[in-house]
Amino acid sequence: MKIAQIVPSLEARHGGPSKSVFQLAAALARLGHEVDLLATVPGKETESVEDGRLRVRQFRRGFPEFLCASAGLQDHLRRHAYDCLHHHALWLRTLHYARQAARTTAARLVISPRGMLSDWSWRHRRWKKLLASNLVHPGAFAQTSGWHATSVAEADDIRRRGFQQPICVAANGVGAPAAEELTQAHEVWSRLCPDVTSRPVALFYSRFHRKKRLLELIDLWAEVAPKEWLLLIVGIPQEFTVDSLAGEVRRHSAQDRIAVFDGRDRPPPYGVASLFLLPSHTENFGLVIAEAMAWGVPVLVTDTTPWADISVEQAGWCVPWADYRKTLREALWEPSDRLEQRGACARDWVLARFSWEQAARSLVEFYQRLDPTTP
Repeated sequence: MKIAQIVPSLEARHGGPSKSVFQLAAALARLGHEVDLLATVPGKETESVEDGRLRVRQFRRGFPEFLCASAGLQDHLRRHAYDCLHHHALWLRTLHYARQAARTTAARLVISPRGMLSDWSWRHRRWKKLLASNLVHPGAFAQTSGWHATSVAEADDIRRRGFQQPICVAANGVGAPAAEELTQAHEVWSRLCPDVTSRPVALFYSRFHRKKRLLELIDLWAEVAPKEWLLLIVGIPQEFTVDSLAGEVRRHSAQDRIAVFDGRDRPPPYGVASLFLLPSHTENFGLVIAEAMAWGVPVLVTDTTPWADISVEQAGWCVPWADYRKTLREALWEPSDRLEQRGACARDWVLARFSWEQAARSLVEFYQRLDPTTP
């Protein structure tokens, strides 16, 4: 098949999809399909070929940039025909271009909402999303051939919004870190935050966004964490900056127990952590959760993420937000050897359960079953 994977941005600051869509496209190419990964970028247009199979094209982002408008991407989709156009994310102009191209060429159109149809996300700034569905990409939802969900919970979200098209549930993949990644992470983070070499570390690593309950996590940590533990907060500034979060830490007089860093252009800090924390309001998959486990770190997450099996697999805890405080206290008092055992269970389970090749095969079978978009 000739497949276009379309994502508004490949910039790390936009979170998990900027990484996971690239990995999915590469896995599809390894299966022998002709795959173009198409995105927008603030600067000039770029083109590259990865592993001799996957072509990556980034088109200049025009006005308005926040909607990822791009005349170059629109023109490319007008001039190139694909068997399947798979668009990742909602509410942006790139989805309109994909819908237009699917109608013109009778291609299959698949949409991955990437968590944007969950109850919390659906309600958050709802008026903007109503405008987007009617003005930014009108008709895209009705004309899609099918949906891609990264979890059963996300498939349920799609159905709750009233969409009846076929759904493929194909989780993201994850891989074990290479030896050089482990070494680099220890070197960089030991230099940036020397305390990680002498204290047990609980890690938050994600976007600095209210969806992640980051302010609430700082409150909890100041209240229940033993003094020997360090909370290392690393991520991509969005709704909160490093300075604003540092101000919250000072408000709690917790500068000796919480450290905040910008994670851009730095290696993932999983390798210095004994425990990973993500108390999100919602996650469609939560790639950082899977990555932490692949690095051998047990996790404590909320049950509004699709990771209920974590508790069953002894890989950590997946609990309601109402129980997060109590469970955090218990996890921090657990003996270090028991946390290491949980981390080993997490690594073995997630590497056996989630692979990009499996996700790619499931999606190809799904693409082939779908009816093309009607011009």
